[in-house]
Amino acid sequence: MSVHDGLLLIDGIESFTSLVADELENRWATGAGTLDSVCYYSLVPTGKLFRPLLLLDSAQAVGGDAAAVLPAAAGAECGHVASLIHDDIIDQDDVRRGRPSVQSKYGLGEAIVAGDALIFDLFASLAECRRNGVSDRRVVAALEAVAKAGIELCRGQSLEAEFTASRCFDVGTYLQVARLKTASLFRGVCASGAILGGGTPVQIQALGCYGESIGTAFQIHDDLLAYLSESEVTGKPDTSDVQNGRLTLPVILAYESATPEQREQLTEALFTALDPAQGLRRLIAITSETGAVDAATALARSYAEEAKNAVLLLPPSPSRERLAFFADAVIERAY
Repeated sequence: MSVHDGLLLIDGIESFTSLVADELENRWATGAGTLDSVCYYSLVPTGKLFRPLLLLDSAQAVGGDAAAVLPAAAGAECGHVASLIHDDIIDQDDVRRGRPSVQSKYGLGEAIVAGDALIFDLFASLAECRRNGVSDRRVVAALEAVAKAGIELCRGQSLEAEFTASRCFDVGTYLQVARLKTASLFRGVCASGAILGGGTPVQIQALGCYGESIGTAFQIHDDLLAYLSESEVTGKPDTSDVQNGRLTLPVILAYESATPEQREQLTEALFTALDPAQGLRRLIAITSETGAVDAATALARSYAEEAKNAVLLLPPSPSRERLAFFADAVIERAY
């Protein structure tokens, strides 16, 4: 990529980020009630906005108009933030994006209601695209894609709870949870962007595959952050997985190649009453000794490559270049 192309890529990302941030800033700012305040707090300042950006570029990559699908992009972030609110409730996490999580600041009841409201706003945002000239048929198809992704996300959350309770160090089950809980929403936003943008069935399928692959890479890397970054950088507790006894890929891979003594130390760190910080230190040591962090990183990279290959079916464009860039960005981020 030339310097000129690189600057165009960055300019495009910054432009889309600004558009989505402004849309989210205005979405709940005018309400005077508690619900509006809670939703606004959860959305602003924004996070990385990966999902909205992927939706916009998926639409443009198939010849669509980013401005026409902007409401859907904002809705994608609302749906994502709703899942974070509910995740923090389940995990009893008090910190999100470097500040008090929603339930920590406003209480459990308000957090549940706000998460529910943001899910409904996701669907309202998709319907809004009709006002911008998107056909009813494509809006309905996009609603279906996102609804299916949301149901899979819930299945993934439920399966994760079963997996945690099973205490079974199984890579296949972990990857199934990642595909359902995380990659489903990535697939939904990319496929819906392509649908709303007027893509062909082949293009929609390619972008759905892209979304699933990049989402799986994202989740694997997310589970690596406790071993690669400090909590001050990630903006969330690095001991959450240890505290909740959650089986992440680096831990599973470490268990597979660990000595009997190391396996005993792993299970003790996860499933006994060790101080979470002490448990994390033990896990960091064992995952490093067994090469599990490197192995998990390599698997995340392979999914990112799958995503980049999927978009090769699309015609060359700045949006296709950005989609390929994001496939690398999700596994190179420090937070």
